[in-house]
Amino acid sequence: MTQPALGVDRDSETLGALLDESDPAVTRSITSLVTRAHAANRHVGLCGQRPREETEFTRVLAEPGVDSISVAPGSPATVKQHGARAESRKGAHDDTREG
Repeated sequence: MTQPALGVDRDSETLGALLDESDPAVTRSITSLVTRAHAANRHVGLCGQRPREETEFTRVLAEPGVDSISVAPGSPATVKQHGARAESRKGAHDDTREG
């Protein structure tokens, strides 16, 4: 999703360094996709290693409600920890908005 949102080929020697999953264009695309998919009663899954590498990106996925994340073997425990932290922050943030 990052490559088309930013118009950057990750294999490009010239532009590959510009690839950034935390770019606002990417995070808005994720939120929009999840919102629209859920409105149509569709499941949203993501495949990739970024959630294993960065807790903050897991939060980007948890906030709009990505339903599942698929990662390489050996990564699930780390991603699960990142997800639990992101979900707990999301819950605390949701409680603040309600009150």
